Amino acid sequence: MTLYALKPKFQTLLRPWVRLLAQAGVTANQVTCAAAIGSVAVGAAVAWSARHTTVFLLVPVWMLLRMALNAVDGMLAREFGQQSRLGAYLNELCDAVSDAALYAPFALLPPFGPAGVCLVVLLAQTSEYAGVLGAATGGQRRYDGPLGKSDRALIFGALGAWAGVGLPLPPWAAWLMPLLATLLVVTTVNRVRVGLRDTG
Repeated sequence: MTLYALKPKFQTLLRPWVRLLAQAGVTANQVTCAAAIGSVAVGAAVAWSARHTTVFLLVPVWMLLRMALNAVDGMLAREFGQQSRLGAYLNELCDAVSDAALYAPFALLPPFGPAGVCLVVLLAQTSEYAGVLGAATGGQRRYDGPLGKSDRALIFGALGAWAGVGLPLPPWAAWLMPLLATLLVVTTVNRVRVGLRDTG
């Protein structure tokens, strides 16, 4: 069970706005690219000013907006006839770029460091690749947990909010990146296992 299970309710709230965007001529691919460009810009701004921890408040704000954009591009594609092979590539590649850009600045926030955050970035990409392989091998795109994209957005958004309001991270936070790495390994194993079962 992950936050991904709440996606249908989130989409219901966004549907009127998606309809307006479609009527205005906005395409799914444009929304996908905008989400990636925004993520890189936010990640760069946070990293540049990381010594001023209030800048980390940008992370939860953007994470929420990015989740909305990710839902919007999928709804535009499916419900307004905009699905394409290019869109499938952009969706996965832009998500990978966005995740890396938004997680990377936390390497500059004590008690986290480059090694732990880089490991989480690498394993997050691996887990998403395992999900994509579910579809590539004749099954469905896998979103199994326990640490899917939405769950990671919640965790890093909460960390950004915590740091942004000036609260010191507790000593046990040093173990958070290893814990996330472990959960990502479990996520990858789950996606491969369920994917094999579906195509077996």
